[in-house]
Amino acid sequence: MTVFEEIFISVDVETSGPIPGEFSLLSIGACAVDRPDQRFECLLKPITDRADPKALEVSGLSLEILQHTGLEPVQAMERFEIWVGQMVGETGTPVFVGFNAPFDWSFVNYYFHRFLRRNPFGFTALDIKAYYMGSAGTSWEATRSSKMRKQLGAALEGDHDPLNDALAQAELFRLARTKR
Repeated sequence: MTVFEEIFISVDVETSGPIPGEFSLLSIGACAVDRPDQRFECLLKPITDRADPKALEVSGLSLEILQHTGLEPVQAMERFEIWVGQMVGETGTPVFVGFNAPFDWSFVNYYFHRFLRRNPFGFTALDIKAYYMGSAGTSWEATRSSKMRKQLGAALEGDHDPLNDALAQAELFRLARTKR
């Protein structure tokens, strides 16, 4: 029987709005939680011109610019899948880790299935906020990133750049796993 090592991969995305399909996945940032020097990032062409101005303001991204500079979604998801495969090798299984994983997961899962008809992460995601709430025995309010950073002594802070956010949330997850 083969035993698969769980490889935690921190993923963050920026989008043009709140739900996949009607809005676009615009950027992906990811890193291996226990090897944060192993990184992935890309920009994607929008699949719709629909956008929430607040989402674009937060990310600083432009649908018009991404139409010319972003990868076609199928290319982006192929590259992401290849990178995930490199992180896990033949004896690992990828675990999607996110800070507010339900949001990021919904877009990543939608795009993998829409453009590749498969998702290397399978059907689940691990939410750092929920993990911390359970392991620390704290309130949901105490799972805000600013409060977690202070409580855990984290050095990195997110800035809505998906790679920087993936690195910051990977640090939070590493600390949460070791400071129980």
